[in-house]
Amino acid sequence: MNNPQVLISWKAPLRPYKKQNKTVLRFSLAVVFLLSVVIVFFGDLILLIPIWAIIFLFYVLIITPPPEVENKITVFGIETAGVTLRWESLSHFYFYQRFGLSVLVIVSSPPYFYHAYLVVPNKEIKEKVFSLLTQHLIYQEKPQRSFTDKIADWFSRLLSETEEDHQVLLEKSEVASP
Repeated sequence: MNNPQVLISWKAPLRPYKKQNKTVLRFSLAVVFLLSVVIVFFGDLILLIPIWAIIFLFYVLIITPPPEVENKITVFGIETAGVTLRWESLSHFYFYQRFGLSVLVIVSSPPYFYHAYLVVPNKEIKEKVFSLLTQHLIYQEKPQRSFTDKIADWFSRLLSETEEDHQVLLEKSEVASP
């Protein structure tokens, strides 16, 4: 039985995921090991706990693929991963690309600025979602990037594994340097 309140529904991974090769993990372990040696040298052993906790989180996110969740846009708001976001509490939305997938980012109104990230699997669904969301929310073509977003983008470019990705990085660095 179809729910008449659901305008569109799709299943997608909870987060963008690309299986990484072992060199990415080896590189990050080497960096953390060297950083740990420096920290031990200076005597601040308590700093080792958050550093190794972050590398463990990184390892878990690389190794385990995300579960598939059902996303719904209803007449009352958006439902994703068991969370309902009502239209009244949402501010704006935008799209970005990660690992070849479109990611819809929905931002709530102040003072919380909660961000919901929904993977959109194909172009047809993206167009339908875009047309539905523009009826209720503001679309930002070029969103403001926070410091955290910029760091995440820098790390994802740093850890790119394909030869084409390395070539693009080299070309960008050559253009940027005088």
